[in-house]
Amino acid sequence: MASGLSRIDWTAPWLSPWRAPGERIAQQVAQGHSVAEACNDARVVPRELALEGSPAKPVCHVKFVSQDNLPEGMAYEQFIFDQHAVPTREGLHDFFNALCWLQFPLAKRQLNQLQAAAIQSQGVGAVRGPVRDAVTVFDENACLLQVDDVIWDALERRDWQAAFVTHRDLWDTAQMQIFGHAALEKLVAPYKAITVHMWRVPQGLAVSEWDAWLSQDLQADKLATKPYEPLPVLGVPQWWADNAAPAFYQDAQVFRPKRLLAS
Repeated sequence: MASGLSRIDWTAPWLSPWRAPGERIAQQVAQGHSVAEACNDARVVPRELALEGSPAKPVCHVKFVSQDNLPEGMAYEQFIFDQHAVPTREGLHDFFNALCWLQFPLAKRQLNQLQAAAIQSQGVGAVRGPVRDAVTVFDENACLLQVDDVIWDALERRDWQAAFVTHRDLWDTAQMQIFGHAALEKLVAPYKAITVHMWRVPQGLAVSEWDAWLSQDLQADKLATKPYEPLPVLGVPQWWADNAAPAFYQDAQVFRPKRLLAS
């Protein structure tokens, strides 16, 4: 399969929410379509073919175009904002980015609007401002997590023993979806140290409502504070066979304690 998509193991638990549309798109690419062409076809997927267990998502308002459409010297984010089109290269990184546009069109549009607003006020520049920087971190590496307070509090404290061993059974009711396309790309060849940035989803919010909620929650003031906490993602119960052993979490190079701020 072209573009490296043949390396994707669609049975991996972190790809469960992405499998239905992703596998169809990957099959089209294998038949000779570009990633952009296959993703444009997926924009009109019927309701009955939406993600398993979820109603149809809002229609993706952008189209996907070849990277050659991006003028030299123009900011990628500004092009998307102006043209309602996403320059898309062949390969895993842009494949997962496009897949996220299809699954979270409202949230991705909000992120793009925040980026465009920052560019208009500050210019492109060699260094991103705090909002653009935070948006980039979210876009590339966020993980949406809906868990019991006990788990969330332990994760914030980086009390990995409590989060993953003592209260392991509470993960049975957790809902989780990796949003960041760079994180999804890394997980094609998983290794223990892969770490995502957690973003909490309120308890009781149906998965079908996550996109609309997230598009409202992603505000510049909140993002500028970088309200992220790290999560070594292969520590999630049932996501990696080795983590069944409690000793898995004793690797301090991966499951690092929280630094104490100097008083």
